[in-house]
Amino acid sequence: MAEKHLERDGQRVNLTRREWAVFEYLFHWLGKTVSKTKIEDALYNLGSEIESNTVEVYISRLRKKIGGDRILTERGFGYRLVDTW
Repeated sequence: MAEKHLERDGQRVNLTRREWAVFEYLFHWLGKTVSKTKIEDALYNLGSEIESNTVEVYISRLRKKIGGDRILTERGFGYRLVDTW
């Protein structure tokens, strides 16, 4: 499985292909709330199987890797990548 990476606070952070897809999608909409459905669609376009908690799993993994305070949950609306990049 190919990994992508980014740098955060001077540290290399490795992301799986699907983690990268979620991060890239959120980054594209930096500072704006993105619905779970839109993120699911982005993952589905990768040919991924989408289960009911797929987005939550990848958001959780990203939070562990880049910091929990950088992806906010907007209850009832979706997720927002904080503009600190």
